[in-house]
Amino acid sequence: MVTAVAVASTVTDPELPMLTLADLGVLREVSEEDGRVTVSITPTYTGCPAMDTMRDDLEHALRDAGYTEIEIRTVLEPAWTSDWISEDGRRKLAEAGIAPPGSAPRRSGPIPLTLGPSVRRVACPHCGSLDTEEQSRFSATACKALRRCRSCWEPFEHVKEI
Repeated sequence: MVTAVAVASTVTDPELPMLTLADLGVLREVSEEDGRVTVSITPTYTGCPAMDTMRDDLEHALRDAGYTEIEIRTVLEPAWTSDWISEDGRRKLAEAGIAPPGSAPRRSGPIPLTLGPSVRRVACPHCGSLDTEEQSRFSATACKALRRCRSCWEPFEHVKEI
């Protein structure tokens, strides 16, 4: 039988199907004890609508591999950060035409409120130009923004830094 870790590591994200949950950093832990598999996952943000699908996909993959006693846990601490996306995951995003996130902001203490738009330089995944602009803070999912390159004029999504 294939290990539960190996099975869980193949499950893809429902919103970014080019990434596995492991690539995305959402798959936190997989353990097997006395025939029971426990999988811990962390949402990318509070209220992520993909969590139910992630749980279902993990359970189906594990059942298809022969596991019968399965528990899927949601772990909220520490909170997920886009820094948890693997280098392979970042490469896969860029190959799919989605700009991977940069480094997440480091904060301690109160988070300052800024009312103006943030100034970000995001490289175009098509041509590499940094001359890009945000078209919409939200794209097909809340964790992505819609941008456009001013060099090649191609639109693209950008996974936001969290």
